[in-house]
Amino acid sequence: MKLYCLSGHPTLPCNVLKFKSTTIMLDCGLDTTSVLNFLPLPLVHSPRLSKLPGWVSKDGTINLEKAREAVCNVLRLLGVYFNLLQELLDLSTIDVILISNYHCMMALPYITEHTGFTGTVYATEPTLQIGRLLMEELVNFMERVPKAQSATSWKNKEIQRMLPGPLKDAVDVWMWKRCYSMQEVNSALSKVQLVGYSQKVELFGAVQVSPLSSGYSLGSSNWIIQSHHEKVSYVSGSSLLTTHPQPMDQSSLKNSDVLILTGLTQMPTANPDGMLGEFCSNLAMTIRAGGNVLVPCYSSGVIYDLLECLYQFIESANLGTTPFYFISPIANSSLEFSQIFAEWLCHNKQTKVYLPEPPFPHAELIQTNKLKHYPSIHGDFSSEFRQPCVVFTGHPSLRFGDVVHFMELWGKSSLNTIIFTEPDFSYLDALAPYQPLAMKCVYCPIDTRLNFHQVSKLLKEVQPLHVVCPEQYTQPPLTQSHRSDLMLELQPPPMPYRRCSVLNLPFRRRYERIYILPELANSLVPSEIKPGVSVATVSALLHSKDNKHTLQSVPKPPPMPPSKKRKRVIEEPPVALAPKPMLSGAVALEAFLATLQKHGITEVKVEETADGHILHLQAEDTLIQLEEDGTHIVCDSEPLRTTLRDLVLRFLQKL
Repeated sequence: MKLYCLSGHPTLPCNVLKFKSTTIMLDCGLDTTSVLNFLPLPLVHSPRLSKLPGWVSKDGTINLEKAREAVCNVLRLLGVYFNLLQELLDLSTIDVILISNYHCMMALPYITEHTGFTGTVYATEPTLQIGRLLMEELVNFMERVPKAQSATSWKNKEIQRMLPGPLKDAVDVWMWKRCYSMQEVNSALSKVQLVGYSQKVELFGAVQVSPLSSGYSLGSSNWIIQSHHEKVSYVSGSSLLTTHPQPMDQSSLKNSDVLILTGLTQMPTANPDGMLGEFCSNLAMTIRAGGNVLVPCYSSGVIYDLLECLYQFIESANLGTTPFYFISPIANSSLEFSQIFAEWLCHNKQTKVYLPEPPFPHAELIQTNKLKHYPSIHGDFSSEFRQPCVVFTGHPSLRFGDVVHFMELWGKSSLNTIIFTEPDFSYLDALAPYQPLAMKCVYCPIDTRLNFHQVSKLLKEVQPLHVVCPEQYTQPPLTQSHRSDLMLELQPPPMPYRRCSVLNLPFRRRYERIYILPELANSLVPSEIKPGVSVATVSALLHSKDNKHTLQSVPKPPPMPPSKKRKRVIEEPPVALAPKPMLSGAVALEAFLATLQKHGITEVKVEETADGHILHLQAEDTLIQLEEDGTHIVCDSEPLRTTLRDLVLRFLQKL
């Protein structure tokens, strides 16, 4: 069993597991942090950005196109799959892809449409539908800001090494891919097969896979991959906090031979409840001072909890007249999907559906016009927009999407505040292109995934034999090297992996299940070798198909047809040799010595060993080794050896 690690980002994993002749990809996250190396894509003309000069090398010999190359040129796959295709494995050999949540499927079109992939993708319905929305939003962000020119010369290695960091140190920039199209998205998602929690799916008769609720987001899953005798658990993006999804299923993770752990919180020192409190208090302070609040966020996930928190907070903070705007090409669909996936929600929200009431309170905010959603800043929004207000929009990187417009619009006023809630991007790097910035910045990262204390407690309860995790989890963060509580300390120590590594997982298959046909079973004659244990010998044909093994009766040879011509030598059909009998039991030492004495062998020296006894027949110059699993006779006289063998066989049972 091998694990190929294609990702260096622990919260955007991509691993490939080879298990019982099946090749299984575990997630395919898309790393968009590389967009922080580039300038934003404004929706409207930005005089400030358009006046920036092109980049010129220090010696003045190289003058590149504008350094603000389109972000759509630099969205890249985590782990640079196309490069890894040659280094580690051929991605066209992947049989299935298991998706744990919608954030970990954003690179799916690159895999299914450009590598010769012909397998099946498994995901829950909310993961598929919300993942589709997020891909659609990403494509929309890219396509609505077309570029007049495209800069590619900077990818030349000789030029790249002269660029300022971090582009200077970026790895394999020539492998960075353009953003996919909606045609590729639709083609990729057509390969997805929907599964429900605890549903067992058989893969080629070799293994079964089953999703479990991970408690992180709508439809998010951990996966069980097991055969009849081995069990692998894949834990990615899980949460034990009480939020809107179904709670995490922990009991099904028990008795795992290997547990692959990834997707822990990126903010282990930030308490989500405390961050929610800071979010609400800073929002209220800004609104009361007459300013606007900008919240760059994803269009699904934490935003549901933020709106629910604000629903409870608005009246007590006297913010009932403050408008809340949710701006995204998928805003309406995201809010509607959250209300219709009732069976994927926690128990409290499920009960509301049967009252009937909307499970999320943002439905009431929309009905009372306190929350309004728009596909973009154009159209109805421009006529209905009023300030002060709160705007939820994307993208959290501040490099594309409607958020770029609001940064240009509100960035010059100290009355306004931007509140970062997504932990995926460094807020300082995100703000860099907008400096100098007058608006206030508040960092309230809300990450509900497992922290190190929670995962240590979980592992003690489920007790896997082996734990495999990213190497980042086996050592404290570089900035907090003294914090041993911010790492996994387990016994035995976890097996760490890094990008481009291949692990041989530390257990071997020992057993295989074999079925026996009824007619063959009826012919067996078991013999009891000890109370409660019976054994029977069998001669059969082993038939293997689709990883299922069956014992069948040995067919009888067909009768020879009578020959018309007389032959001097009559050939008879071959007869199958009867199997040699198997022996069981133990040779009792005292009884065996008495038997030897009856047969005239009296001079016997007995030596005790770790495995049994050695009998030295001094007069006959013969050794007999009596051990638990065998008896050995060392003798030069064949008649004596045969006699001793027959005496030993008296104490054993033939099967």
